[in-house]
Amino acid sequence: MKIALVQVASPDDETPTQRRERVYAIVAGIEHSVDLIVLPELWRVGFNHFDLYETEAESLHAATVQRFAALAAERRCFIHIGSIVQRNDGALKNTSIMLDASGQIAHHYSKVHVFGYQSLESKLLTPGDQIYSTATGFGVVSATTCYDLRFPGLWTELVAAGSEIVIVPAAWPAARREHWQLLTAARAVDNQVFVIACNAVGTHGGVELAGYSRIVDPWGTVVAEAGTDEGITYAEIDPALVGRTRAEFPVLADRLDDYSSLNKRKAAQL
Repeated sequence: MKIALVQVASPDDETPTQRRERVYAIVAGIEHSVDLIVLPELWRVGFNHFDLYETEAESLHAATVQRFAALAAERRCFIHIGSIVQRNDGALKNTSIMLDASGQIAHHYSKVHVFGYQSLESKLLTPGDQIYSTATGFGVVSATTCYDLRFPGLWTELVAAGSEIVIVPAAWPAARREHWQLLTAARAVDNQVFVIACNAVGTHGGVELAGYSRIVDPWGTVVAEAGTDEGITYAEIDPALVGRTRAEFPVLADRLDDYSSLNKRKAAQL
């Protein structure tokens, strides 16, 4: 499976429309033949441009999705377009979208854990309430978004739904770059999945983004990692490694269904 991670900056002096066209040109200009292209979280509006969330919100059938849907069909590859501020029945959500090789929406996922630390995301956006897993020729693919990396319980449910590859668009700040590297590796290892994580770069809204987009295999090996500049990072993975890893080291079989029962037993003993 050939993958292209496209790191994108969202500078303050560029409009969301200008950025959509610029990033579209970058993706359209990819010369390599790839099976999957991945973009970061909220790159069009810029995660930290909170004042634009309301005015720049769009539907799953608006210009951003449609532009990249046509490109996915033209290139005959999957494109995970990162996430958009989605307007849905009056609510705004941080919704990621994966397009299949015919340009159809393979799945979409609204970020469950909206971020509140030095951020207005949790005040402006409604959390999602559902996970999705999609069977592809490369295995079962799911998505989480940025802050979701910090919540292993969510990932446990993804594995229970059959996930073998998890795509993570992000706007992770440079101030916590080490956490980004640690958590992408930890989620890959403790769930025995491929983590395909594409982060934003540059500075906007006064916040520097970390970059370091990366792919981590089920053993925790970093297959590919970008730096801090805009650009494209290419990698090739063997999705069958997930099954081999789980068969060789069957840690998931030892995972309990409900760890809260351990607390209940302790309380009963007291």
